Amino acid sequence: QVQLVESGGGLVQAGGSLRLSCAASGSIFSINAMGWYRQAPGKQRELVATITSGASTNHADSVEGRFTISRDNAKNTVYLQMSSLKPDDTAVYYCNAKIEPYRGAVVSLTFWGQGTQVTVSS
Repeated sequence: QVQLVESGGGLVQAGGSLRLSCAASGSIFSINAMGWYRQAPGKQRELVATITSGASTNHADSVEGRFTISRDNAKNTVYLQMSSLKPDDTAVYYCNAKIEPYRGAVVSLTFWGQGTQVTVSS
């Protein structure tokens, strides 16, 4: 009943910029937090950035100063603005969200997007 649709991935040269978007839809009462993860081939998934409903953010050390996470609560959408991209940023990027499906829900549920490929050429 809840879907996260990601967009914005693609090919970019080193030093370039790219913006990822993730829109949540379906049975949603509120979204407590949203975040971005990434996974490169042969490596474990790692946290990139998170943002709360109050707009408090956290960025991984590897992307600090280059990536910026933001959120549009009215659109249930989270963004990841990526600048000064490096080949090491190449990975599949996944959006996730902790969602209260209805008013009075006891436990928030976590949902994941399908992932979007980001490839940075050297």
